[in-house]
Amino acid sequence: MENHTILLEDGKISGVFSRQQFEQKRIPSDTQYIDADGAWIAPGFIDTHIHGYGGFGTDDAMFDEYNVKDAQDSMIQLSRLLVKSGVTAFNPTVYPAVKDTMTGAIAKIASVMGKEDGARIMGLHLEGPFLSLEKPGVMRLGTIYPVDLDCMEQFWNAAEGHIINMTVAPELENMSRLAGYCNNRGIILQAGHTNASYEEIIQGMQMGIFHCTHLFNAMRRMEQRNPNAVEAILSHSEMSCELIPDGIHVHPGLIKLIAQIKPADKIVMVTDSLRCTGQNTGILYANGDTMVYKDSVFRRIEDDIIGGSAITMIQGIKNLVQFGFSVENAVKAASLNPARAMGYSNKGIIAAGKDADITIFDKDFIVRSVIAGGELKFKG
Repeated sequence: MENHTILLEDGKISGVFSRQQFEQKRIPSDTQYIDADGAWIAPGFIDTHIHGYGGFGTDDAMFDEYNVKDAQDSMIQLSRLLVKSGVTAFNPTVYPAVKDTMTGAIAKIASVMGKEDGARIMGLHLEGPFLSLEKPGVMRLGTIYPVDLDCMEQFWNAAEGHIINMTVAPELENMSRLAGYCNNRGIILQAGHTNASYEEIIQGMQMGIFHCTHLFNAMRRMEQRNPNAVEAILSHSEMSCELIPDGIHVHPGLIKLIAQIKPADKIVMVTDSLRCTGQNTGILYANGDTMVYKDSVFRRIEDDIIGGSAITMIQGIKNLVQFGFSVENAVKAASLNPARAMGYSNKGIIAAGKDADITIFDKDFIVRSVIAGGELKFKG
């Protein structure tokens, strides 16, 4: 819509008005105005899979050698930085680790909720530890272990009930018991780091697993006579999927194919960015490993395996448009779709009664202003 005004009051969107409708309203004299000046006004971006950015990350809660003064402060700094790329809400994503270390990291990150003053922490995303040993990616094998409900209970208690989503390998033994536990607590399970067959993904759907982590990555390659997770996810419209749109994790041609196969509302853009994102020179660190920025992604030095992306959400939207998405569908992939996938009913859409989370960006995909919770958090 052009020539419309969005009115924000008490942290909520109170209405969207045409010029004529707005001129008829009585507006308090101390109202703050932001002129979009022809730029796009979008719902605030929501990153449901992010490890870090700008030198701050969830692994700061795990590794003392990073010389981070305070792991909680690291999350607050991350919150402040993310609004500059249009993010108003995010799920800090925790790497798998030995049980006590992971439990401590979960507790530290959860303790920040409500103290952040930039993008809001919605809850935690646990990327493991119940993953496939055959598809670990850069996860260290000693941190991946079988399904353990006592362990899961320990994580849940440490998070004070703030685990939102969790990446699991659906084919693992006792997964149905874990799924029941998570379904009862509102935890969104997503298939990832999995060696599952086509049939095992279908079984996962029957357990309530309807979302997947970074489609194509840490999964078996497509096979025409022996279909697996990728084919099952693509062929079932009920399944939504994370997509890392850096053009490296998934080739742009395949991204176009995904857009043709999957319903537009089932594509969830994520960054999967590391703490070293934005620090793309020299020797870098993430998840206890030494990384190098190479070919537009971060790679682990010891084996050249991709460790994570180096993009922001606004860069991801720009890339999706270059790969053939409309601006509207690219924005939905970064806002409305993740909100729906995570059950955030008040986010991801500009409508009366919804949270006042707004990102304004121009035709060059430069973020101009960000409002989170009704407060101006960034002005470029």
